[in-house]
Amino acid sequence: MSNDKKNILLVDDQVEILNSLERLLKDDYNIFKASSGEGALKFLDQTEFSVVLADQRMPGMTGVEFLAKSLTMQPDIIRILVTAYADIQASIDAVNKGQIFYYISKPWEPDDLRLIVQRAIDHYELKKKNVQLTKELKRVNEQLQQENIYLRQNIREDYNFSTIIGHSPRMLEVFKLTQKVIDTPTTVLILGETGTGKELMARAIHFNSKRNDYNFIAQNCGALPDSLLESELFGHVRGAFTGAVSDRKGIFELADKGSVFLDEIADTSPALQLRLLRILQEGELKPVGGTKTITVDIRVIAATNKNMEEEVRTGRFREDLYYRLNVFPINLPPLRERRDDIPDLIDHFVHKYSRKIGKKINGIEPEALRMLTMAPYKGNIRELENEVERIITLADDNSKITPDLLSPRFHSLDDNKVIITESDSLKERVEDLEKTMILKTLTDTRGNILRAAEILHLSRAGLHKKLNRYKINPKNM
Repeated sequence: MSNDKKNILLVDDQVEILNSLERLLKDDYNIFKASSGEGALKFLDQTEFSVVLADQRMPGMTGVEFLAKSLTMQPDIIRILVTAYADIQASIDAVNKGQIFYYISKPWEPDDLRLIVQRAIDHYELKKKNVQLTKELKRVNEQLQQENIYLRQNIREDYNFSTIIGHSPRMLEVFKLTQKVIDTPTTVLILGETGTGKELMARAIHFNSKRNDYNFIAQNCGALPDSLLESELFGHVRGAFTGAVSDRKGIFELADKGSVFLDEIADTSPALQLRLLRILQEGELKPVGGTKTITVDIRVIAATNKNMEEEVRTGRFREDLYYRLNVFPINLPPLRERRDDIPDLIDHFVHKYSRKIGKKINGIEPEALRMLTMAPYKGNIRELENEVERIITLADDNSKITPDLLSPRFHSLDDNKVIITESDSLKERVEDLEKTMILKTLTDTRGNILRAAEILHLSRAGLHKKLNRYKINPKNM
């Protein structure tokens, strides 16, 4: 028998009926014949069938009784009842007990019977596919659940404070301060220049808090026009504006019991600021175009790189909202004020991008490390990370990071360097130390001569003289 053909079981006590059905169907299916219900059950115990056709009136076990028993043995088999009698009660019993797919009256039309059997086969295939899809869906769901657990574990590990690089006094102070606010509902305002890791800190606060089983959703308030940002945050109802074809939940509702991170909060409009104030004060919102008030329990963590007091003073930011956001401010220092952390950050990014790009890096030469450590980093950690990724891309496999791999701007900063040798005189060494201190201070102050002079306890004119002597250009800082 061909393995491509489906198995069909024919059950009838009349041999001529069995033979007639066999002749009609044998070209398309593998045919098995039984002259009684008891004999048919033995076939079901040994072979898998797609369809069974059973005569209703048979001595001993009736067709309905046989089909009912077949349910426990092969529940997916498609059952067809064949009867020569207009027996309404038998048909009802067949539907209720035997769960038949169809019943055929004798005598039958050959083409009709073939069509019914083909439909039964199609139905069987569909059922099998549905069962397989259900099993596959269950397997995928279980896998996704496991992956979700694994992902959450990794998220918590990635955003654990112990994994955030920072051993400088400024960062240790930030960590100590942040630990005090983690498990409180207090609103947090993270202040710092672009690239200092404000979102990373916000995620660390959320994933180390009691809200970590709920959503953390970040939104850059400066990335969207005001109208779109309002819909993104508060959601909208159908018909609220052109294109609003259905109701849509906003970030605040989706993050219920979790945390919302509002980056660049100072870029919001006064109208939107008023709506944000209500969320912070009452925990209530209305979707755009809606009338129903929705209550949410969220923690707001906001961030900005602007001077908020200046924004309030000029009227660009609501004073009442500022005080609601500024309950617990955290100031992230720029990278130039935490240079002790730069070697560790470089090491972290080297490992990250060597794995990502697929190269083995055998360390970094001291001069390259010194050049990277002394840079002003106007883009802060983000600038350092981008530079390390570029370096790894350029570096040869199984090599060290050398100064020539650094971007030109790192070399231009190094043009004023004086190399100390063993033959240098005391005067030369003092001058070299003085020049190094001036360079470092100008770097830290981003070329601000007045501020650098104050730090070095020099007059502005005195510092200008030394800049001319050592040929240092503050614009390169």
